[in-house]
Amino acid sequence: MLTIRKSQQRGYADHGWLKSFHSFSFAGYYDPQHMGWGNLRVINEDWIAPGMGFGTHGHRDMEIVTYVLAGSLAHKDSMGNVESIPAGEVQRMSAGTGVQHSEFNHANDATTHLLQIWIEPNAVGLTPSYEQARFLDDEKRGQLRLIASGDGAQGSVTIHADARLYAGLLDGVQTAQLAVAPHRKVYVHLVRGELVVNEQTLSAGDAALMSDELMLTLRAGKDAEVLVFDLRA
Repeated sequence: MLTIRKSQQRGYADHGWLKSFHSFSFAGYYDPQHMGWGNLRVINEDWIAPGMGFGTHGHRDMEIVTYVLAGSLAHKDSMGNVESIPAGEVQRMSAGTGVQHSEFNHANDATTHLLQIWIEPNAVGLTPSYEQARFLDDEKRGQLRLIASGDGAQGSVTIHADARLYAGLLDGVQTAQLAVAPHRKVYVHLVRGELVVNEQTLSAGDAALMSDELMLTLRAGKDAEVLVFDLRA
């Protein structure tokens, strides 16, 4: 079964300095029909204005993946990490028993555009940890590149969750496929462009929610950037 959720069906918040679309219930946006998909709990698409950001705040017992699309994000946390995350890089933070962090766009004239993703961990009470990696466009072009997984395969960042996250860039005749094990769920989020997903056409911000499907096929991309989640049901 495949269900399409259009971009405009997502929750939306405009705080002036922050504009955010919520794929699932988050903060002031509550939708009992969209509380998550499998163990995927949050996908927030954020635009952070120049010189603005999130002050110090806490998380616990969640795997948090940040995928920067444009600009750069400054990160500082209670584990001692002080990092800059530019476009093309992926950050993984395992909140575990608890972590405090802040996130800012220190640019004077550029908006930071990112996706922040929360995935439920396999266990609670883990030791907090941090990881960051760069994935070149050439690694994603015409294929699905593994960027996060439970075992750190292929140089992906390691999440403490039964999930695998892929990123792809598809255009023209390029096609990518992913075999799906029985009883798994798949979530496809189209970051930009257009893409045909199992014969359904998606536009930027749209998502495809899949269950009881054994093959994912992506084709006919028009400058498409896509994230694909293979998830615990």
